[in-house]
Amino acid sequence: MKISKKIQAFILQLLCFATLFIGTRFLLEKYTMLTGFWIPFSAFVVGTIFAPKFLATTTQNGEKLYMRWIFMKGMIEVGK
Repeated sequence: MKISKKIQAFILQLLCFATLFIGTRFLLEKYTMLTGFWIPFSAFVVGTIFAPKFLATTTQNGEKLYMRWIFMKGMIEVGK
């Protein structure tokens, strides 16, 4: 069974965001004086900004998966 590129993009984006969110939440809780609602809210903002964005598009050669990240210039093809 082959997974479509759109589902792969969704899963990759979810995994990247979740990793950044959980890591940031742990670090904020341990090393800052933030309390209550501000810990998950701050982790959400950091995860949203710094997680790479994945996009699946249909081209003449079939479906392709691209990634855009704040630390890289332009779109990069993933999973050739």
